[in-house]
Amino acid sequence: MTSLPPDEDIIRVTIVEDDDEIRNGLCWLLNHSEGFACIGTCRNCAEIMKGIEENTPDVILMDIGLPGKSGIECVQAIKEHYPRVEVLMVTVYSDEEKVFQSIRNGAVGYILKNISSEKLLDAIREAYRGGAPMSPEIARKVIRYFHGGDGVDLTAPLSEREVEVLQCLVDGHSYKSIAAKLYISVHTVRFHLHNIYEKLHVRSRAELVAKTMRNKLV
Repeated sequence: MTSLPPDEDIIRVTIVEDDDEIRNGLCWLLNHSEGFACIGTCRNCAEIMKGIEENTPDVILMDIGLPGKSGIECVQAIKEHYPRVEVLMVTVYSDEEKVFQSIRNGAVGYILKNISSEKLLDAIREAYRGGAPMSPEIARKVIRYFHGGDGVDLTAPLSEREVEVLQCLVDGHSYKSIAAKLYISVHTVRFHLHNIYEKLHVRSRAELVAKTMRNKLV
């Protein structure tokens, strides 16, 4: 782990990846991109749990196929002990069960490894700012759950504007980005999200996405 003093202008990132080439490449990208710093790299869950104690990151990039505990199990352990650390899955797996398990365990977003460097950096920013970034392929799967083919629509209790806000959230937009996209204030975004959480009986955006997957509609 690299010791780095807190700086609100720099997003501190730790990478959990057992492939040396990928891990080193991601670290190089972060350290050569303005506004980012790779403060640590780990090969498995045991290393990241020890590393967080020594130097806590803002965002963790988490692979799934790790030796020992999987990345999905590791997310749960991290969120239990460090709930303010955002975990962004970066993986080759796109099947629905792994997406669901990751988000249920506390991951804030789910990105596929074929994403471009620019979009990966954008996803880390979104995770840091409170968004729920997802690769387009994953986001489309999640959105389809809202409009299933079996006659059930999880968004039925929501107003048209609430559905728009919800879809923006699932697409990975931050509150500020949603406000700009829908031409409303951030305060109004928070108001709509409060109503969405109340109507769908959830307490967070991660639980909201997990519920759509648990109540699979396609």
